[in-house]
Amino acid sequence: MDSFFSLFHSPLILIAAIAALAFDFVNGFHDAANSIATVVSTRVLSPRLAVAWAAFFNFAAVFAFGVSVAMTVGKGVVHTNLVTVPVILSGLVGAIAWNLITWWLGLPSSSSHALVGGYAGAALAFKGTAMLIPSGLIKVAVFIVVSPIVGAGLGLLAHLVVERLAARGAPQRMTKRFKRLQLLSAAVYSFSHGTNDAQKTMGIIFALLVAGGSVAPKDPMPIWIIFACYTMIAAGTLFGGFRIVKTMGMRLTKLAPMQGFCAETGGGVTILAVSALGIPVSTTHTITGAIVGVGVANRIRSVRWMVAGRILWAWLLTIPMAALIAALFWYAAGQFL
Repeated sequence: MDSFFSLFHSPLILIAAIAALAFDFVNGFHDAANSIATVVSTRVLSPRLAVAWAAFFNFAAVFAFGVSVAMTVGKGVVHTNLVTVPVILSGLVGAIAWNLITWWLGLPSSSSHALVGGYAGAALAFKGTAMLIPSGLIKVAVFIVVSPIVGAGLGLLAHLVVERLAARGAPQRMTKRFKRLQLLSAAVYSFSHGTNDAQKTMGIIFALLVAGGSVAPKDPMPIWIIFACYTMIAAGTLFGGFRIVKTMGMRLTKLAPMQGFCAETGGGVTILAVSALGIPVSTTHTITGAIVGVGVANRIRSVRWMVAGRILWAWLLTIPMAALIAALFWYAAGQFL
C-alpha cells in the first residue's frame, strides 16, 4: 500500500493516476459494445441488462490470468527507466481523446492501440526513438492483423460446426436454445475482455509509479492497482457505449442468436488464449473479425463491406492519431509540467 499513499505526495502523479483510471472507464464504455452488441442485436437481453451482465464478468476476470499483459504494456513498449510522469500523462490524454472521437463517430476502434499509440507518441516527442522498444511494438503490430483473422476463423468454424449440429432441430426450438447459450457466450467474451483490457491500464499505472520512484521495475504489481483497474473498466461497461452497438451488432451484418453465439465464442476464446500468453490484443479487432467470419459463413454478401471498410480505416488510424494527439499535448503542456 506504500505505492498507493505515495500518489498523494505528488499532485502530478495523482493527476496522471486519475487520468489512467479515467482511460480505463472510457475503455469500458467504448468497448462495452464489443461485449453486448450481439446479445442486444439478437434481442436476447435489453441494452441495460446486457451491460450489467457484461460489467459483472469484466470484473470477475480480476481473479484470473495474472498480470502478464499488464507487464507487457508497462515495460514492453517504452523503456520504463527513461519515462517521466508528464510523458505518461500526455500518452493518456492522446488515448482518451481518440477513444472519445471514435465513440462519438460510432466507430469500434481499439482502446488498446489508442493507449499504445498515445504512450509511444508522447515518448517519441520526449526523447525520440531511443525511448521505444521495437520488439514490443512489433508484437502489438503483428496482432493488429492476427487477432481479427483468428477471431474470424474461429467464428466461421464455430458457425459451421454449430450449424451442422443444429440442422436436425426444429428452428423455433433451436432459436430458443441459442438465446440461452448466448448468455454463456456473452459472459465468456466479457470475461475475456476484462482479462486483457483492464491489464493494459494496470501496466500504465505501474509505469507511472516507476517513473515517480514509488516502485522498482522488478517489483510485483500492487494489489490495489489490480482491483482499481478492474473496478473502473466494469463501471465504464455498466455506463454503456450504445453508439457503437448499432455499428457492431446491426450494421456490419445481420445476426441471429446462433450467429451471435458463434461470434462471441470465437472472439472470447481468441482473447483468452492470447491473454494467457501475455499478449495485449485489441478486443475490438477480435470480435469484429469474429462477426465478419460468422457473416461470411452465411453469405459473403451478407457482410456490409462498406461498414467494414470504415471500421478498417479507424483501426489503421488509431495508433498514429493517438500518438499525434499525445505528442501535441506534450509539446503544448506536458514538457512544462
